[in-house]
Amino acid sequence: MPATQPSSPPPLRVGLVGYGSAGRGIHAPLIGRAGLTVAAVSTADAARADAVRAEHPGAEVVPDLEALLGVTDLDLVVLASPSGVHAEQAERVIAAGLPLVVDKPLAVDASQALAVVDLAAHHGVPLTVFNNRRFDPELAALRAVRDGDLVGEIWRAEYRWDRWRPVPKQRWREQVPPEEGGGLLLDLQTHLVDQAVLMHGEVESVYAEVDARTTVAEDDTFLACHHTTGVVSHVMSSSVNGAPGPRARVNGSAGSFVIGRQFDDVSAFTEFENAGDAVGWIVRGDERVPGPVVTDADQANFYRAVASAVRSDDPQAMMPVDPRDAVHVLAVLDAARIGARDGRVVEVVTPGQTP
Repeated sequence: MPATQPSSPPPLRVGLVGYGSAGRGIHAPLIGRAGLTVAAVSTADAARADAVRAEHPGAEVVPDLEALLGVTDLDLVVLASPSGVHAEQAERVIAAGLPLVVDKPLAVDASQALAVVDLAAHHGVPLTVFNNRRFDPELAALRAVRDGDLVGEIWRAEYRWDRWRPVPKQRWREQVPPEEGGGLLLDLQTHLVDQAVLMHGEVESVYAEVDARTTVAEDDTFLACHHTTGVVSHVMSSSVNGAPGPRARVNGSAGSFVIGRQFDDVSAFTEFENAGDAVGWIVRGDERVPGPVVTDADQANFYRAVASAVRSDDPQAMMPVDPRDAVHVLAVLDAARIGARDGRVVEVVTPGQTP
C-alpha cells in the first residue's frame, strides 16, 4: 500500500475590516494569492457590501467590527480601516484574542502604537503590521547592493516617493488632519522610513520640512535622518511633484545605485527604467551597469508568512514584521513633526526602549 500523504491544513479564515481602497484593492487580492480565505468583511457601505458578495461569494458581510468579532471560526483579523481608528480597533481585536494584522501605521503616534504592542504582548495575542513594501523588488535590490558591497561604503542615501496630484483625491486620507491619520507622514513616509531603518539602522535624530499645500494634512515632506550606522538618509514624499522620482539613490565610496521608479508607480526619470529583471543601475560617473536581478519579490509573501506564523509554535516570533519596528518609525515621524514646527534637528526617542 502506498504511504498516505499528509493533508494540507485548511486555509486560514480571515476577517477583513474595511473594503475601501486598502481592503478591496490591496489586502483582499494579496490574501487570496497567499492561499488564505476572506471569510468575513465588515463595511457599513451598501455598495461595498455588494462588491464583497460579488467578489467573495462565501464571505459573510457584517456592518462593523463588533459584528465581525462575532463571526465564528476566524483565524485572523486584518484592519484595513482608516489610520485614525487603528489603535482603538486593535485593542478590541486583542481583547477578543484573535491574531491581528494592522495596516500601517499601527497608530497615529509612537505612544499609541506602544500601548497596542504592550497590550498584545500582555494578552499573548500575535500582532504584526502590514509593511507590504518590504516585499517589493526595490528593497530586495537595495539590500543586495548593500550586502554585496556593490557601491562600497555607503555614506548617504536618498529615498523618495513622489506623485503629481495637484487636485487631491476625495478620500479620508486627504481630508482629515494628522491626529485622525491624514497626510503623507502617516502614509508614504511610514514605508520610506521603515525602508531606511532596515537599510541603515535606527534613526538617532531627524530634521524635517513638512507642508500642506493642497490638503488638510501634509502633502509635501522631506526628512533628513541620521542613523546609528553613521549613514544619512534623505527621505522625501510629495503629492505635488511634477517630476516624480528617482525612487532611490544610494551613494558610496565605489559608486552609486539608482532606481528610476517604484515598480508600480510613475517617474520622470525614464532613462533609469529597469532592464528586464535587473532592478536599478550601478552608476560611476558616465558609466553604468544594471543592478541586481530580482525575480522572487511578491507582496503576497507577507500573508504567506503570517499564515506560517499563526500555525507555528511561536506565532509572534515568526510574524513577518515586528510591531516594535512600527513604534520606532512612528517615533521618527513624531520627532519630524516637532522639528518641522520648530525648525531644528530633533533627537528620536522611541517609547519602550531602554535609554
